[in-house]
Amino acid sequence: MEGYILDWANLLLRWLHVITAIAWIGSSFYFVWLDNSLTPPTDENLKEKGVGGELWAVHGGGFYNPQKYLSSPAKLPEHLHWFYWESYSTWMSGFALFVVLYLFNASTFLIDKNVFDMSPGAAVGFAVSYLIAGWVVYDAICRIFGKSDKTVGILVAIYVGVAAYVACHIFSGRAAFLLTGAMIATIMSANVLFWIIPGQRKVVAALRAGKPVDPIHGKRAKQRSVHNTYFTLPVLFAMLSNHYSMTYAAKNNWAVLIAIMLAGVFIRQFFILKHKGKINIAWPAAGVACLGVVAFLIAPQPRPQVAKADGAAANAVSFVKVQEIMNSRCVQCHAEQPKMMPTAAKGIKLDTVDDIKSHAQLIYQQAVQQKAMPLGNVTQITDDERALLGQWFEGGAKTTN
Repeated sequence: MEGYILDWANLLLRWLHVITAIAWIGSSFYFVWLDNSLTPPTDENLKEKGVGGELWAVHGGGFYNPQKYLSSPAKLPEHLHWFYWESYSTWMSGFALFVVLYLFNASTFLIDKNVFDMSPGAAVGFAVSYLIAGWVVYDAICRIFGKSDKTVGILVAIYVGVAAYVACHIFSGRAAFLLTGAMIATIMSANVLFWIIPGQRKVVAALRAGKPVDPIHGKRAKQRSVHNTYFTLPVLFAMLSNHYSMTYAAKNNWAVLIAIMLAGVFIRQFFILKHKGKINIAWPAAGVACLGVVAFLIAPQPRPQVAKADGAAANAVSFVKVQEIMNSRCVQCHAEQPKMMPTAAKGIKLDTVDDIKSHAQLIYQQAVQQKAMPLGNVTQITDDERALLGQWFEGGAKTTN
């Protein structure tokens, strides 16, 4: 029953996380696009009111005319819509999902003893500290070097690269990718919580009190908002990466993570410039090139063909040996009643002949080609056993001896 409850918690939290993330990213992308798409007003009345840019749009059968004031309207309306719960709810639901899936199963999901041998408690401590350190270092960079956007950008990029390298040398590959994305997402949400919204509240309070507005609040909020929009695509990749073991299980996976996140930044830069009317195909080309190089370098190498003897395939493997490997290395997580998890991981069971046969392709892909399973190699499968599974599949995945 505990496993069933955790599965429902996983499902509902993931659903909530996706919904809130769509709302946050959607509003963020919209305002970046809107800000870059505004044109100076031609109406003299608008100019007199202090409108610095406007946009006419049509959507859903109606016409819209958003306007941006250079300073503020002559009189602020009583009710202002604030955009912050999209950010907070995305982070909170994501962290709750991380707790349920990773922190409650640290020995399985956070630890790979071949990378760094540590206790589950230490892994949880390192993971939480990693998220906190990300914000502390990033915020310090912005505070100290905030007057130079270029310097801040370079230092933040270097820090993210170093953090990705460290994560991939402490945690399992899957967890390292996710944690790096979670670290950046924490920075994004903390920007909203500690800088963007408080700065906006100070501006509104000054306007309502008839006092002059300190422009530093707007500058800081703008800088942090720009950072957030560049962070978005790298975070999305990190969140999705756990479904694609060829990335996090690759050799030098830290370089794979950095390269793909960089590709996301390049692609995002293209769209930001496009909103300003500047088309520079070099940016998406650089992004695609990064992805292409990564895909080429981590592609699984073809296994050498085994010579045939006496008219029979020399790579034929006894299914009894395959079952032995499943029983010693796989059923701990993939069985009707697994020992290492409350329920069969991903619903995949490998404790019967029919189950093994039906999942032969997946076994070959995950355990032989990508070496992503067992997760973190907690059951210590050997290279010889992986090779044997490969010979079995390539010989037709027969279940008769």
